[in-house]
Amino acid sequence: MKTSWNELRLIEDFLLSDTDTEDILLFEANLLLQPNLKESVFWQQKTYSLVHKFGRLQLRKEIDQVHEKLFTAPEHHSFRQKIMQLFGK
Repeated sequence: MKTSWNELRLIEDFLLSDTDTEDILLFEANLLLQPNLKESVFWQQKTYSLVHKFGRLQLRKEIDQVHEKLFTAPEHHSFRQKIMQLFGK
């Protein structure tokens, strides 16, 4: 099954609430009439979810790298001491 660019644009507008109320109602009616469209919307939602989770994992990885650098590198010793004093009390 191949999704057209126009259909993909309509799905994205619908999922991202980037359209007027009338267009949303029209799209929802099309969802009822076209089973393939409903499946395309499901997979687009799944894709957004995976991209979101991947982005969160990447951000967590970057934060952990910064944390590791700040708390292990010798050049950040004074910063580490200040932080430990702030949260050590």
